Amino acid sequence: MKNKKTLIAAVILLALIAGALLAWALLRPETADGVKTITVAVVHSDASEKVFEIKTDAADLGKALTDEGLASGEKGEYGLYITTVDNETADESSRQWWCITKDGEQLMTGADSTPLTDGDKYELTLKTGW
Repeated sequence: MKNKKTLIAAVILLALIAGALLAWALLRPETADGVKTITVAVVHSDASEKVFEIKTDAADLGKALTDEGLASGEKGEYGLYITTVDNETADESSRQWWCITKDGEQLMTGADSTPLTDGDKYELTLKTGW
């Protein structure tokens, strides 16, 4: 009886794991192939805003920004760490950093891990304070 309950629990656990993997595979954001047009709004430290329209065949945001010459930074273990955008460099001694948002929502991925699709709208805002 005890072995039967353990076996049933194991089968249920495997089914839940398989369901979670299937849901992730079906619902994850995918990169669109071919040329895409994205919009990037840059909000500088003086609160001025500049909007750029970028046509790119890059698969991710980091590549599109660096190919365009709009952003640069350091490659690290998690991809591109953006330090400069539109010729304004974040001052680490003042705890400044570039925040990436999409349609007003802060991204939970780095620039190199953010897939692009046609029509995407991003914002790069220079923030102060961690």
